[in-house]
Amino acid sequence: MRPSPAEIVRTLVAGRLPGLVHLAHRPGPHHARHVTDPDGRVLLLVPVASHLAAALQPVAGGTDVAVVLDVLDLPPAAGAPALGRAWVSGWAAQLHGDEARHAAVDFAAVDPTGDLLDLGTRFRLYRFEVVEVRWERAGVVQRVDPGAYAEAEPDPVHPVEARLLADLAEGCGTQMTDYLRRQLGLTGQTPDGPPRVVRIDRYGLVVALGRSGARRRVRLAFPCPVVDPDELTGLLPSLRRPAEARPRY
Repeated sequence: MRPSPAEIVRTLVAGRLPGLVHLAHRPGPHHARHVTDPDGRVLLLVPVASHLAAALQPVAGGTDVAVVLDVLDLPPAAGAPALGRAWVSGWAAQLHGDEARHAAVDFAAVDPTGDLLDLGTRFRLYRFEVVEVRWERAGVVQRVDPGAYAEAEPDPVHPVEARLLADLAEGCGTQMTDYLRRQLGLTGQTPDGPPRVVRIDRYGLVVALGRSGARRRVRLAFPCPVVDPDELTGLLPSLRRPAEARPRY
């Protein structure tokens, strides 16, 4: 198994990666602090005194503004393939009262920033339900069903992936190399160097073969999808994940 396009988009827009907001017929784009709530709706935390706050003001008589959130994956290590780019769009409206308070709890579950304490004074929360989803990888754009997007879950491994890769490379390199050789059926020494784990997700490992920068990669699947990154300590040799690397989803 491997992540579906809907799962990849949910992972990219979950809130760990920086995002840009584009607004129809408005200047931009704008850097935005964002997360997604459990239903996949996008929450934007916007400073009151900002160009984005001004752009999010609806025209006279309106209540919302058409927006697109644009998130580009940042590979966790040199030579790691990117997951691509996600665009999710909808109609953003400012939240007030109980809606804003409930949304602040959802925001804090992903990003417990102290700026949420200034909600209503220095900051505003906007929310939009995703009505269009696109995913781009290797120059190919694919539309994703919004319903599939809403039902998907962010990958729980993604927030700690960089730390896990560093641990595998630094703390247990020989053991990991032997493990990969066994899993791939490799015997003896390979002339272009040992296999290397370049990405980890809830479904398995992406392993690069050949010299650094080589494009030959294979996927090694886990027996079942990982629900919590702690499960990886029982699947990969000698992996110890520091407690501070625990994800916030």
